[in-house]
Amino acid sequence: MPQFLVESYAVKSASAFSNACALARKTAEIDERIRYVDTTYLPGDETALHLFDAPSTVELDRAARRAGLQFERIVQAVNDLSDKRKEIEDA
Repeated sequence: MPQFLVESYAVKSASAFSNACALARKTAEIDERIRYVDTTYLPGDETALHLFDAPSTVELDRAARRAGLQFERIVQAVNDLSDKRKEIEDA
């Protein structure tokens, strides 16, 4: 299943970050085809990046809006699944 990154800006505090995470989890509860993976918070940029597995941007957008998750855009994400990253860490 494709992965998508949901970009949320203006996350200005730890409580706003906690709220954004709760809304991201709620997004996945709205549609059983969507799985919430993780959120990365960048306090210096007031940004939360939510990672989801979802069938498409359309379904993820619909569920996120129903959950009340504030976001600017949704983009497809591709992770490096090779062992090269591990080799770098072991060096």
